[in-house]
Formats: sequence, structure tokens, C-alpha cells
Amino acid sequence: MNHIGILGAGAIGQLKHFQLSQLNKNQDIFYFIDRHETRCQEVNFTSLTGSKISYVANCISAQHESHTLQKIQLLIVCVKSYQVTDALLPLLDKLDPQCHILLLHNGMGPHLIIEETLRHSYPNLGLSLGTTSQGAIKHDRWHIEQTGTGLTQFGHYFGPVLSDSLKQTLLNSIHNIEYCDAIIPMLWQKLAVNAAINPLTAIHQCKNGELNNTQYPASIETITDEVILVAQHDGIQLNKANLLKRIFDVITLTQNNFSSMYQDIKHRRQSEIDNINGYIIQQAKKHQIAVPENIKLYRRIKQIEINE
Repeated sequence: MNHIGILGAGAIGQLKHFQLSQLNKNQDIFYFIDRHETRCQEVNFTSLTGSKISYVANCISAQHESHTLQKIQLLIVCVKSYQVTDALLPLLDKLDPQCHILLLHNGMGPHLIIEETLRHSYPNLGLSLGTTSQGAIKHDRWHIEQTGTGLTQFGHYFGPVLSDSLKQTLLNSIHNIEYCDAIIPMLWQKLAVNAAINPLTAIHQCKNGELNNTQYPASIETITDEVILVAQHDGIQLNKANLLKRIFDVITLTQNNFSSMYQDIKHRRQSEIDNINGYIIQQAKKHQIAVPENIKLYRRIKQIEINE
């Protein structure tokens, strides 16, 4: 029997918890890691077909339930990218030394900080990285609705590898999921999708599908060219034709959806721009590459955040 924790009860965290706890056939135990309280919580889930399911989830306190935290064999981190280090680092001392961590968030960057921390202080903690195109929105604190059926990918990044038992739990429970031996190229592909769709929809306050209109493809192609160049200097080869096809496929498949950055800007929340276009800019500076289109979008989102 596996013990699996979900750190982050946002839309994606609740979606993954639902899939794991409701579709799992091995009777594994799943927890939400909460900041303070230990309790049972009624969670409400609305499926793509509109059916509603309510179930009870276990929430354990990150501060007070150290004995339960020590049982966790896999910790899936689903918080916003800018929350990863603050949420995860204080937990590392409380986890079993053999625990495995899976980062599942938009953008890139936090994995470098977590890898460095594990390398120096927690060499027995394994680290995997993941990305998902599945969509969900929150209607209230404990009610989400699934809005998309996209692909989830995960793979090993650092330290001890994920056990076969835990890997199979993920593969058997989450719809349309695959294990990737080389996960970093997959993250770069998803980063390119996010770098194009998220800031443009947030700036122009539009649904994803509107990016098919004639005024946007040129900007999307320029963003993609810059991402490909930076990735190449990071040792990752991306195919332009395939990447543009993927971006416009996502735009079409999610045409009625609002991107996460759109929703963050609309609701005056901090966006994940620093770990999307900001990460591209960071790596471009490292390699002394010009990425003016990404810089333009980054500055525009930052200006909107300041003004609101």
C-alpha cells in the first residue's frame, strides 16, 4: 500500500487527487498537505460530461502531522511555480529520507533550486518532473470542474528513481499519462506553448481560440523562434514545424478556455510569468541571446500586475 501526498489543493492538485483516489485500484492512501489543519474534507468534482461527484479526502497538517508526513512515499507538488520553494523546502526535513518528489506545475526554474537543495542536503530524496495539459477550474475552495483532457507526462530528473509500484499507480490512475525517459525536452515543449498562449490571452483578455485570428500568428512564431534558440543553447533540440503545430492544436482544442494567466490577471493574482517567459529570458541572458518578443510580453504582464 502506497502513501501519496498532494501539496497544493488548487485546480490541478484537486484534479490529480480525484483521479488518483477515485480511479486507483490498489487502495493506496492519498492526502492533501494543508498548511495548518488536520481534518477530513468533502471535495466536489464536476466531470467533463457535467456529472458531479462528492467524496471525502484526508487533509494533514504540514506543521503538526510529522508522523503522517513520514509515511508519504510520493509527494506530488501542484502549487503555483512561484510557490514551489516556499511550500516544499520546509517539508524536506519531515519527509521519509526515501520519499520521492514529483514537481507538476507550469513553467520551469524551481527544479534547479530543488535539485541543488537535494544534492547538498537530501541525497536520498528522488526528484521527478512532470507537465500536464489537463484543464480544470475552481468554482470554490473545494469544488473543481475538469475542462480539458490533455496529456500528462512525467519522468526522472535527479537522485533515486521512482519505484515501479508508484510509477504504475500514476500510469494506471491518471487518464492520458505517459512516462518519458527524457522529461526536459517535454518541459521545453510545454514551456513554448505556455510562453505563446498565456501572456497573449492575458494581455488581450481573450479566450485561447481567439489567438487563431490574423493579428496573433506572427507574434506566436517569433516567440517560438526565440524559445527554440534558447533551448538549443541549453542542449535541447526542438522542431519548429512540430512545435508550431502543437501550439495551434492547443489553441484550437482549448478554444473556449481561458488560460491560467488570463485568470490570474483577471482576478488580480500573481501570475507565473517569471517561470514561463521569465525563464526563457533568464536562460537567454545566460547564453547572451536576444529574445525581444519574450521581453516585451514579460514587461507588459509585469506592468499590468503593478497597475492592478
